[in-house]
Amino acid sequence: MHGITLIDWLVILAYLLGITLVGVWTVRMVKSSTSFFISERKFGTWMMIFFNFGTGTHSDQAVGVSAKAYRAGASAMWYQLLWIFSTPLYWVIAPMFRRMRAVTTSDFFEARFDRSVAVLYAVVAMLQLMVNIGVMLKGSSAVIEAVSGKAIDASFAVFAMTVMFVIYGVAGGLSAAVVTDFIQGILTIVLSFLILPFALMAVGGMSGLHASIENPDMLNVVSRGGEITAFYILIISLNGLVGYGTQPHTMSLCAAGRTEMQARVGMTCGMFVKRFCTVAWTLTGLCAVALYVQHRNDPDFNVDHVYGLMAGDLLPKIAPGLVGLFIASMLAAVMSSCDAFMVASSALFTENIYRKLIVTRASDRHYMFVGRLVSVLVVVAGIVFAFSLQSVVQGLEIFWKVAAMMGLAFWAGLFWRRATSAGAWAGTLAGFAAFLFTSEIKILDRLLWSFNGHFADKLPPFMLWDDKLYLPWQMIFYLTIGLVTLVVVSLLTRPVSEEKLERFYGCLRTPVGPDEPEVEPFTLPPGVEPAPRRVLIDLPGFEIPMPTRVSVVGVLVAALAVVAFIAGVYWIFSLGV
Repeated sequence: MHGITLIDWLVILAYLLGITLVGVWTVRMVKSSTSFFISERKFGTWMMIFFNFGTGTHSDQAVGVSAKAYRAGASAMWYQLLWIFSTPLYWVIAPMFRRMRAVTTSDFFEARFDRSVAVLYAVVAMLQLMVNIGVMLKGSSAVIEAVSGKAIDASFAVFAMTVMFVIYGVAGGLSAAVVTDFIQGILTIVLSFLILPFALMAVGGMSGLHASIENPDMLNVVSRGGEITAFYILIISLNGLVGYGTQPHTMSLCAAGRTEMQARVGMTCGMFVKRFCTVAWTLTGLCAVALYVQHRNDPDFNVDHVYGLMAGDLLPKIAPGLVGLFIASMLAAVMSSCDAFMVASSALFTENIYRKLIVTRASDRHYMFVGRLVSVLVVVAGIVFAFSLQSVVQGLEIFWKVAAMMGLAFWAGLFWRRATSAGAWAGTLAGFAAFLFTSEIKILDRLLWSFNGHFADKLPPFMLWDDKLYLPWQMIFYLTIGLVTLVVVSLLTRPVSEEKLERFYGCLRTPVGPDEPEVEPFTLPPGVEPAPRRVLIDLPGFEIPMPTRVSVVGVLVAALAVVAFIAGVYWIFSLGV
């Protein structure tokens, strides 16, 4: 079966059974609906690092980056490196999420605005998670289909993966996600680097890679005349920063740790490790340019298969069992994210919609049952979305856009006291309207609207790429419309009460104490007084807190690490010239 031997199947089977057993074992940690959704907030530094890395790194990213690199070159790495400039911010934002004492990010919107905004966020976030799960399943099924020479059908691969992570995710909730991500994080690193050394040997190292690629711009980290220019990178990074705070799983990535320091280290280090994997995916995609040059101009060639094709062609020649290890690692990468996304989505529906609007007084066992049921339904919706996607790259771009829709309301609510509920609603809906207006809308292959069909020929050339609206300009359009609408409507509507604001900001100022008991979201434990207000810049209407020494030092170290990393990337791509 295209190089898949009995040993490979045994490796795959051993992984699937082992990870499922470990996940189900964690059911003993689930003592209530809260522990199902957010664990017991008792995980240490290493568990948090691998939880952040495992949840934030999945096989569709390897597929998407390598596929984009095959077409666009080295600059494709920015499809995942777009968040690297946010890395120093993680050191600051992680303890803020921990101090919210919340279960979901929807709790943030209810505490800062009102319940209607919280429900709006829950709906948008569930849509975002469905997109995310769909993209991951699409990418991983493409790899399996390619590595097996299409002997394993993509639909079967999606079904098998889904069954496994649903079993242990429904049983153990977030605790299962954290524990299994420790194992799966290690395998994800294996996935990222397993093919690369053999691919480089096949093309003659970096010097052979440079010699075999005719277009020198394809080896530029920042494209000079192609699609992914410095302007492109700047805008998608800004869009990524706007949307990061409202990614639904961010709350669990920060709040599952025992202390604020573990939240800081877990998020900052876990996400930083992912950046090294991104470079490996990009180099693998570039090696494919040399190895599969015959497919470069073939419109029927599925670029999503590049990563899997290389594994199927190269690994069986090295040692038996490597293909099995590769597939097991790929399964680990997708399952480590899908389980966390599944739990986050069920928490949003159960805690912020069902418990507060539909059935307000029921037993804790009832809410846990609803959460588990919704987990399955969210995954089903993700599968439907997966099979509607044309490519993994398209799915990644949709994810970027949806993630930013409520980001403006999040950041405005965090730092601008004058932001109102009406402003949050108006800004979000205006952003969605601008996004849809500048897109192509299809239902069941029927074209309902095409911005490019109506307006592309009327736009100046610098706003176009491949005769379509250039992605950065679409982002500028919906972010600008959303922000202006949010500000104007907030200034024209009644402000949030000072009492509500003081409770909100007082909770964010107050550090989490050791072994602090579980309390209601944005509520301090009995006997704990809010920390005094200290601001960096005392501007009327703004809340910009004074950073602590730990925050300043951490941000500087993270910033230096980012600079060193980018310098290292440029050095790697200069080798062999």
